[in-house]
Amino acid sequence: MAETYEFLVDMNVSPITVDFLKKAGYNAVRVNEALTPTADDIAIIEHAKHRNYIIITFDLDFTNILAIKGFEKPSVISLRIDSALPDDLNKVLIDVIKEYEDDLNKGIIISVDDISIRHRSLPIIKQKEY
Repeated sequence: MAETYEFLVDMNVSPITVDFLKKAGYNAVRVNEALTPTADDIAIIEHAKHRNYIIITFDLDFTNILAIKGFEKPSVISLRIDSALPDDLNKVLIDVIKEYEDDLNKGIIISVDDISIRHRSLPIIKQKEY
């Protein structure tokens, strides 16, 4: 159900998409509304993790950080589509959210490009404890 999801939308995604998510019944906030607009990726991940947000971004660094650190959360929807036009993006995004709704609360990375949707459950790599 839409009310259970909260999205932290990266600065590289249009505010139109944030409004679209809100109108669709989701809680969505843009990074600059929750943190400083210049917050680095680690700060964004930590903020999302502590507040159980799902990150939506065009930035591939989030998936790399989650994999390297062995994090179980936050979930990330990584957008790699050529058309960043909000109408195109919003249609794809809502389909992805609906298709993966059960997994989004568990911890998942979803990569969306023009021809496919790939996903991996988190954690990807467990860090060794010394």
